Amino acid sequence: MRPLLLALALCAPAPALAHTGIGHAHGLAAGLLHPLGGLDHLVAMLSIGVWAGILGGRARLRLPLAFLGAMAAGAALGMAGVVLPLVEAGILASIIVLGALVAAWASLPAAAALSLGAVFGLLHGHAHGTEMAGDALGYAAGFLVATASLHGAGLLLTLRAGLGEPRHALRIAGAAASVVAGGALLLNWT
Repeated sequence: MRPLLLALALCAPAPALAHTGIGHAHGLAAGLLHPLGGLDHLVAMLSIGVWAGILGGRARLRLPLAFLGAMAAGAALGMAGVVLPLVEAGILASIIVLGALVAAWASLPAAAALSLGAVFGLLHGHAHGTEMAGDALGYAAGFLVATASLHGAGLLLTLRAGLGEPRHALRIAGAAASVVAGGALLLNWT
């Protein structure tokens, strides 16, 4: 029941898309706190961890690492001023797709799962990179550590869920993330 309560709490009103694109983010503390300040971050990062647990085996480590590596690359592109199309739409899609994958308890081939995780990581990272100013290295380190921590929390939720009622609660949480959080972000985005 706790995973369901956590998912419902994450769907409470909060700043939806935390990427403002105004270049205000700098320093380690801001980087550590940023992924905790928006519904898009919390849902996507926890969902990656949960989905890694669902996939099992080597994907438990590889999926979060693919996301983090691509996130770092996306941040570098954003800092360099490279424009990627549809970043915010892709971030919105990450919430809906990852939530649906958790809800379905879906298992994809490793290459497809890692590619999808990397694409979503690239988009989230790019949004971060366009916001960086001042101590960009500290900020990047902070948001990568916070992201990895959220991935770990999602993975732990899955490992604790096993097969019984907690697994059912995580599936409901995935559906809530996809429908409620995705819907809230869509309304805020349009």
